[in-house]
Amino acid sequence: MIIQNLFLQGIYHFEGAGLDKPVPLHAELAHFVPDGVINQTLYFRGGNSSPELITVVLMRDRTPIRYFPIGAKNDVHIPLRVVEDTEGGSVIELFIVAPIGIRGYVVVDLGMVEH
Repeated sequence: MIIQNLFLQGIYHFEGAGLDKPVPLHAELAHFVPDGVINQTLYFRGGNSSPELITVVLMRDRTPIRYFPIGAKNDVHIPLRVVEDTEGGSVIELFIVAPIGIRGYVVVDLGMVEH
């Protein structure tokens, strides 16, 4: 079995659309899982430059599967103890939830493997 490490990572500017409105963080933070492959998310690291709590949402086919809250001007490292299989043909994306009008930068590092 061949295992490939994958990462969705970078520093991105955001503007909040409301706590009930997850929005895509950036087009670069989407990954199509190829047919015949299984993807597993292993960890999330994030940092928030804004003065408010934000949440990065891991989506699978536009359905939330994990929420990663990041405190005001803070950071997190979350190793996932429960790892789910994402089948080929799915799209993994990172969205953001933030209060309306809040602006800042978020640092994201999502680690995955595919086999």
